[in-house]
Amino acid sequence: MLDFRSIETFLWVVKLGSFRGAAARLNTTQPAISQRIAQLEREMGVKLLNRDHRVASPTPTGRQMMVYAEKLIGLRAQMMAEIGDRSAMRGVMRLGVAETIVHTWLPRLVKSVDQVYPNLSLEIEVDITPNLTARLLAQEIELAFVVGPLSASGVHNRVLADYPIGFLASPSLGLGKGRVTPAELARFPIITFPRKTKPYEVVREVFDRPELPPIRLHASASLATVIHMAVEGLGVAVIPDAIVEKELADGRLQLLDTDLAIAPLTFTASWLASPDVVAVERVAELARQIAQSSLAVDAPALARH
Repeated sequence: MLDFRSIETFLWVVKLGSFRGAAARLNTTQPAISQRIAQLEREMGVKLLNRDHRVASPTPTGRQMMVYAEKLIGLRAQMMAEIGDRSAMRGVMRLGVAETIVHTWLPRLVKSVDQVYPNLSLEIEVDITPNLTARLLAQEIELAFVVGPLSASGVHNRVLADYPIGFLASPSLGLGKGRVTPAELARFPIITFPRKTKPYEVVREVFDRPELPPIRLHASASLATVIHMAVEGLGVAVIPDAIVEKELADGRLQLLDTDLAIAPLTFTASWLASPDVVAVERVAELARQIAQSSLAVDAPALARH
């Protein structure tokens, strides 16, 4: 008798193109994947996969099987989400997170997932948006919180929140009184997100003016490092205000008044279309609610600085 585990295994082998990828996705071993596929082929009485140089591809019959496998797995996921107990949502979800989210509301999300879906575990990877996008498209993670929306084929996006970008400096730099001109800012090193990210390119373009001298642009993949450098007076940080609320409150940093305008960063929850995507959608919606409530709480505090 066919079981969902074998059907789900077949689906992920086809989607990922390898037994190894399916084993990682299903948190099991390659021999276990091979056994499930062999069992499914015996029960169906047909060959479903071609195996050539470690690449698995569906046979013509396998492509037909894939249509039904996606329907069955999708219906099972919907049934469990709508009818089953929340504790039935189980397994491991691989989550990629941009560091801005780490410094704002990620701990609240982890706590909420633990409460709402007690049998769902999160594997969290922190990286820059380009790297997380590549990992999402390679199906090495199921959900990404990144600067978006992502426009790649098959990607679904849900807007989480917009984060204004501020110019922030230590009081020791003497820039906190009155409006600061671009020329005054350009006298100091500018510290921001790493190369190959959208914020880095935007900051570079903002200061690319013929009347300004070439700026010293320090980039770091660690926002904690950017914040520390700014607090130590090593330059002007250009990052979201929301991640330095404590430093603004205790006076270690000041939000500068300048006529330079940088568009807010829009963060999205992004995932690939898949029949077994209900858990991902539920966590994405939970993240959206937490992000929005976090902005509502932080906005009055930031307005005071």
